[in-house]
Amino acid sequence: MADIEEIKGTLHSWYIQNKRHLPWRETTDPYFIWLSEVILQQTRIDQGLSYFNRFIDAYPNVKLLADASEDDVLKLWQGLGYYSRARNLHHAAKTIAHEFEGIFPSDYKCIIKLKGVGEYTAAAITSISFNLPYAVVDGNVYRFISRLFGIDIPIDSTNGKKLFKELASEMLDKKDPGLHNQAMMEFGALQCTPQKPNCQECVFNETCMALKENKIDKLPVKQGKIKIKHRYFNYIILTGKNHTYLQKRTKNDIWRNLFEFPVVETEQKTEIDQVLKEIDRFTEVTNNTELEVSTWQKQVLSHQHIHYRFIQLKQTEEKPGTENLIRVDKKDIFKFAVPKPVEQKLTQLGWV
Repeated sequence: MADIEEIKGTLHSWYIQNKRHLPWRETTDPYFIWLSEVILQQTRIDQGLSYFNRFIDAYPNVKLLADASEDDVLKLWQGLGYYSRARNLHHAAKTIAHEFEGIFPSDYKCIIKLKGVGEYTAAAITSISFNLPYAVVDGNVYRFISRLFGIDIPIDSTNGKKLFKELASEMLDKKDPGLHNQAMMEFGALQCTPQKPNCQECVFNETCMALKENKIDKLPVKQGKIKIKHRYFNYIILTGKNHTYLQKRTKNDIWRNLFEFPVVETEQKTEIDQVLKEIDRFTEVTNNTELEVSTWQKQVLSHQHIHYRFIQLKQTEEKPGTENLIRVDKKDIFKFAVPKPVEQKLTQLGWV
């Protein structure tokens, strides 16, 4: 195995010369670090940066975030996806406000108990903000370590998780854990990339086992593929002269607590006549109803593929159904946090 101290020195020098200058790297404020880490889960930096700035402008400290309504937080988050992150962020802010008097806790055990905070995020906050020796292990770190040492144990196995955590801890610079952790993540993001890394210009090309054994494209190893669930949403757009209707997703499902058009979910792509039989839950279809049906589209999520279409009903007289719907003036619809497919449709309709 290559010398750990030499690896750390080389890595830190690379980071100082090549790191991206980002606002959360200009501070040790744990609120800023936490917010950036939550936003950047499942999100590229170029997209997440604008959201980070938006949140800091709206809620410059954790107390203001805690005092915000969930609807306002979700609206600000709109477009980032994985909305449970926003709900957990808001819940944790309330915990900090109520149990820690608005002061972000500095203890690892307290931080990891916050809703939505796991080992990786807790390690990032404690090392960067409080200089505590906790090693981060994310996708970038898994990839870098597995290639550097030529490890083919699956990173999503029990043994693999334990081994990589031990190696990351062994490599950690106890004197400056914050800089070291950021260097590990940045190296994986910029140099040791998932596809076609530039190994010829890599500072570790003489010691990297994967490069020596021609295994760069084979590491890291994962146990198996995620099973994808396919779902079919028929969105019903009920339009009056200047208004439409929305409903709030309240079940423990995707997009929980976001607003959307009334939806009929089917097991497959269904003929429109079959869907119309379900519409009386929302309204009565009369002879005066104008019907406009869009083509099927697809929204890809991590574990689900949402196939969706829009069925627009224009009615001269309204017949309320049995479902609880919210009547919304078209000019106010931008105030509601909605899933990406609905946002795109509203833009297409010219309502936002």
